[in-house]
Amino acid sequence: MTNPLLSVSPLEYELPNFALLKDEHYLPAFEHAVATHNAEIAAILAQLEVSFENTIVAMEKAGDLLNSMLMVFYNKTSSDTNDTLQAIDAEIAPKIAAHIDSIRLNPALFERIQKLVAKREELGLDAESDWLLTRYYKDFKFAGAELTAEQRARVGEINEAISGLEVEFDKRLLADSNDLAIHLPDASRLKGLSEAEIASCKKAAEDRKLDGYVIPLLNYSGHPLLANLEDRSLREEILKATLSRGSRGNQNDTSDVVIQLLDLRREKAKLFGYSNYVDYVTAQQTAGSGANVHSVLRKIAPAAKANAQREGALLQELMNQETTGELAAWDWSRYTEQLRTKQYSIDTSVLKPYFEVRRVLEDGVFFAAGRLYGLKFTRRDDLTGYHPENWIYQVDYEDGSKCGLYLFDPFARPSKRGGAWMNNLVDQSHLLGKLPVVVNNMNIPKPADGDPALMTLDEVNTLFHEFGHTLHGLLSNVTYARFSGTSVERDFVEFPSQVNEMWMLWPEVLENYAVHVETGEKLSLDWVAKLTAAEGFNQGFETTHYLQAAILDLALHSQESTPDDLVKFEAEAIEEYGLTYSPVPTRYRTNYFAHIFAGGYSAGYYGYIWSEILDAESVNWFKENGGLTRANGEKFSKGLLSRGGSKDSMTLVKELLGREPKIEPLLRRRGLL
Repeated sequence: MTNPLLSVSPLEYELPNFALLKDEHYLPAFEHAVATHNAEIAAILAQLEVSFENTIVAMEKAGDLLNSMLMVFYNKTSSDTNDTLQAIDAEIAPKIAAHIDSIRLNPALFERIQKLVAKREELGLDAESDWLLTRYYKDFKFAGAELTAEQRARVGEINEAISGLEVEFDKRLLADSNDLAIHLPDASRLKGLSEAEIASCKKAAEDRKLDGYVIPLLNYSGHPLLANLEDRSLREEILKATLSRGSRGNQNDTSDVVIQLLDLRREKAKLFGYSNYVDYVTAQQTAGSGANVHSVLRKIAPAAKANAQREGALLQELMNQETTGELAAWDWSRYTEQLRTKQYSIDTSVLKPYFEVRRVLEDGVFFAAGRLYGLKFTRRDDLTGYHPENWIYQVDYEDGSKCGLYLFDPFARPSKRGGAWMNNLVDQSHLLGKLPVVVNNMNIPKPADGDPALMTLDEVNTLFHEFGHTLHGLLSNVTYARFSGTSVERDFVEFPSQVNEMWMLWPEVLENYAVHVETGEKLSLDWVAKLTAAEGFNQGFETTHYLQAAILDLALHSQESTPDDLVKFEAEAIEEYGLTYSPVPTRYRTNYFAHIFAGGYSAGYYGYIWSEILDAESVNWFKENGGLTRANGEKFSKGLLSRGGSKDSMTLVKELLGREPKIEPLLRRRGLL
């Protein structure tokens, strides 16, 4: 059988031919693509003359087959993995690292780049090409091209080891999350849940070929069912199972993997002359240094904890009316919902029937994108995705020209990692003649057959957020794939996605998608006022919950030696920042912190709140300029989204705002002033 990964896909938009693609195709395709890329690099080095075209542009064109294959493979391993794919992942991860290092650490290739930098004034490059030269020079330096031969060899060894360990961490975490899912023989302990939620738990058990009911664990320290479950002991069981994932003593303990990763990252940073891994990473981000990150987070932390404690005192009063005992982490969501109802007349469980998944996507998310950016979405049921539950849409501009393809994968399953994310199957590039193909994944509990798929308010917000990443990918309009879409600094990448959250409650948008699944009644716009009034509600918890994880990431990657007792260190790091408060657990504990040990956010989890500073400013900019208008969308798209990484990110923001961004709008939004 012909391997569909051995050549460019002949399908529209170069959509991979998933109808023909089998697990056994990936490894041969990888080996062929690496060999092809090596030949392309050798051809560059064989050129005696050094020019921008035969070096930088040639490198941009080289490796296209490998990049395409890897995007397909890693989308599959995160969305729908199995034992075969995990074994392939473990085999090729260190090989990929070694292959990349064979290029980035090649002295002859770096010498060609240096020659071009030295005579850049003579090259007559346009702005994007000039920035590409700068980025290649920095990329090679950051990889270690200026190190000694001995140091380069050691960096290569470290990178291979790290790649393999990250794959192993991800594998163990998925297995432990599945192993620790709560299995109940009957529904007697599910009192407080809706019929649809109970049916979803039944469906989760059936998918695992079990009798009874299953409550799958999510990737963070919490669970949406905690808000309504009346059985306190079950709430405790769910949260403790969540918090214990990857812990010592578990069959899928990740502790040894974490320790090895931290040791290797520290060694790598020191080879580059940095005192710790945080400074090595942040030197390449908009933050510039770990000290700059801490200066911002320490302004926020004390007010966040104080707010959380005030919230906790109010929740304790509510709890005292029901039962005895002290407020615990597994009680927070339940009494938060009661307090929200009491203070703002908001019962978020009442909202769920208004948020049917397909309608939220098509009449909410797509509707807002159409109003802002002139995009049109058309179902393409004739196209085949990588999983039967994929929804595929063709995306066009308002003038009828093609924009790209969008795949949505909404439902949770045991073969999918936790959380929600965006990734590309094809990167936009004028040089390569490619339009973007973008995927959004979520983990919405799959309903029982025949039942509507309903979302919580938080899940609706998450979908708008992830689609902000999608817009960054779809609206990309760059020459070079190196700059396509979300190819920006890690502490900037969350900015467009956070901005897109604002349209969830925009009256014109909400009125279009929030329709009761049974009665057809539209959600009253009174809810906009209620939810807006409650914008600062529970922000003490949310900010503390997040900051604990952000500073834990920074602390783990700042030590002179890796602690043996990770649990003790975690507690000490959070206490040192003054954020210890037992009813509020860190959003991610060390042993299941996939963002930093398998997801590319190592020493960078602070980026969410760093980006939110820019988001808060940009939301104000939209509101001050008329909100949901094509004029605003055009300016935001042309000035920022379409540019990807083709210009310094902070320069793009300052050009949009007309000034330097400030932290006050974020503090005001979170009730921290």
